[in-house]
Amino acid sequence: MSTNTPSSSSALPPCDRLLGKVALITGGATGIGESIVRLFHKHGANVCIVDLQDDLGNEVCKSLLSGETKETACFIHGDVRVEDDISNAVDFAVKKFGTLDILINNAGLCGAPCPDIRNNSLSEFEKIFDVNVKGAFLSMKHAARVMIPEKKGSIVSLCSVGGVMGGIGPHAYVGSKHAVLGLTRSVAAELGQHGIRVNCVSPYAVATKLALAHLPEEERTEDAFVGFRNFAAANANLKGVELTVDDVANAVLFLASDESRYISGDNLMIDGGFTCTNHSFKVFR
Repeated sequence: MSTNTPSSSSALPPCDRLLGKVALITGGATGIGESIVRLFHKHGANVCIVDLQDDLGNEVCKSLLSGETKETACFIHGDVRVEDDISNAVDFAVKKFGTLDILINNAGLCGAPCPDIRNNSLSEFEKIFDVNVKGAFLSMKHAARVMIPEKKGSIVSLCSVGGVMGGIGPHAYVGSKHAVLGLTRSVAAELGQHGIRVNCVSPYAVATKLALAHLPEEERTEDAFVGFRNFAAANANLKGVELTVDDVANAVLFLASDESRYISGDNLMIDGGFTCTNHSFKVFR
């Protein structure tokens, strides 16, 4: 008979993987961010959404709090490009729930396709870097000022398959996601001495509003989403499975939880093997 006893974390019920934790999620009102918020809350976390979309963010909180006896979800308006907004959001979460255990850098922009660099707009390039990179940096900075004294914490940023290879998105998006990966590794190297883990996840194509955000609203039809899904499926390595926002949220949950307590500086690929294959050689038919 084994004498090993389960650790306290492994002994928790399946839906208590973040019990009592406090999580701040940027861009948590829709898409992948909303899925992360809902999953974290389901697993016992107190969640604070930071977003520019007030109505949608408050609606998510309202749905989570339905039937609750205490406030376990809250929303604060914030632009990740504005340091005061991020500083205030961190302070708001700490005042509301007492601490900050988890930061999820989810807010991001993709930008419109532009296959000719000579036609790239500098203002669009800067806008995407401001949200994707500057936003992640500012959020890490202000989360760290709370986490360092506590000697613990988990930071997870949303990267992309575009963060490890080129040619699969607008230059600003691909460049910014490479920067997020580098920032993750650099900050992990610093914050490890304080017991804080810093990781990122890199999904393959997910059919969210962000994927079609460059289109006029009237063109973001169901047919457009079907076309995007078909394109993603045709180019995917793993066939017969569609990557969803919930798949990404589950990976983020793992990195945020104590189940990954010795994982830091890592980039978890959620791509079905897309980035480790080159089907142009047609070895496997």
